[in-house]
Amino acid sequence: MNTRISLERSLKIVSGGQTGADRAALDWAIANQIPHGGWCPKGRKAEDGIIAPRYNLTETPSSEYSERTQWNVRDSNGTVVFSISEAIFAGTLLTIESAKKYEKPYIHICEKLVNVNTINQFQLFLSNFGIENLNVAGPRASDEPEVYQFVMEILDRALII
Repeated sequence: MNTRISLERSLKIVSGGQTGADRAALDWAIANQIPHGGWCPKGRKAEDGIIAPRYNLTETPSSEYSERTQWNVRDSNGTVVFSISEAIFAGTLLTIESAKKYEKPYIHICEKLVNVNTINQFQLFLSNFGIENLNVAGPRASDEPEVYQFVMEILDRALII
């Protein structure tokens, strides 16, 4: 039986506000009353239009998605990348490349590979690296429509507030 990790220290969810994995993490943080933030593109740009003001995000000087992706990795203690498919592309791949560039720890959680050990690995990742500012990334909703629900489920299974 899997147990959830208690957030004995403060945890802040950092994300870029895009649909899919990013938005799920921010919604999860809001629903669980934990701090959230991060960088979003100038104009609060996302694939579904303008990112709502209820998300506590700061605009980058550029409207390019790549800038907010790199800045969220740079300014966090670690990154979790969620995906449905094992293969990752575009912005999600840039997230991992940025984690390597900035020498930040990261973990990839893929729905196809999820089991009890995956949840435990995620919990150990948070604990071992002392993550306080967790960057959450992954595909946008148009690429993987199921990723929103997947992120919500994993955060619910792994963390207790």
